[in-house]
Amino acid sequence: MKYAYYPGCSLGTSAEEYDVSTREVLRRLDVELADIPDWTCCGASAAEPVSRLLTLALPARNLALAEREAAGLDMLVPCSACYLNHLRVGRECAADRALPGRINEALGAEGLHYAGKVRVRHLLDVLAADIGPEALAAHASRRLEGLTVAPYYGCQVLRPYALFDDAEHPRSMTPLISALGAQVLDWSMGGRCCGASLMATRRDVALASVAAILEAAAGADVIVTVCPMCQMNLEAYQSQAHHADTISVLYLPQLLGLAFGLSDDQVLLGKNLAVTDALKGKLHACPTAGPERQTTPTGG
Repeated sequence: MKYAYYPGCSLGTSAEEYDVSTREVLRRLDVELADIPDWTCCGASAAEPVSRLLTLALPARNLALAEREAAGLDMLVPCSACYLNHLRVGRECAADRALPGRINEALGAEGLHYAGKVRVRHLLDVLAADIGPEALAAHASRRLEGLTVAPYYGCQVLRPYALFDDAEHPRSMTPLISALGAQVLDWSMGGRCCGASLMATRRDVALASVAAILEAAAGADVIVTVCPMCQMNLEAYQSQAHHADTISVLYLPQLLGLAFGLSDDQVLLGKNLAVTDALKGKLHACPTAGPERQTTPTGG
């Protein structure tokens, strides 16, 4: 399998551990990533208040580059906000016949043309639909038995385009986590908004959302996310949300990588803001998957 890869801005800075663990896990699954050359910011949440055209032209530029440089490949995007912004281009163009012409007029200054031929895929979609739990189990050298995991999806991977999961009752992470031997927390907060960028403008509202999610995850050893914004909110604001006990928060590919036998350093566990000693102890105590497998020590 091969995909055009769009990491996005967060994965090169504050969410570097998401990028590194994603690349490491996919490499071990024999998935090839073709980085889109000269990619640029997709606009995140900042462009829309400025200009609708800019909001769509920025991700369209990346899509046009993917069409030219990685023709025929789906574009894999780990960041949920980036995924939504790129996916939105095709949906908006389908609804507004004049829009592709306006976008391509803007892209023409660089000699680029967006034709709508690239299929945008979230990392979670690829893991669940293209790779599947059986392949994950086959590559795991460690069984995550005794670990309870709360899968947290957030909003943007599910809404407004619920293409590969149910927005109200998401379950695509469940078979992936179960395949590694871990217990999946039975909870209803996986698709609940974490407050997103309200943490900068209405912190009281965002902190209330974070507090509710953390409280609901109290029975888990770790919350697993697939979104840099969600990861940041759930990690960095636990004390401000008045949550007494730290709850570990990992990216899904970090958890997968540790099950695959990667070390703490290989998945950049040291960059996470909320990882408890209790979680590390449980991870290190997890049994090997079978006598034929060699387990790489996870001491970071």
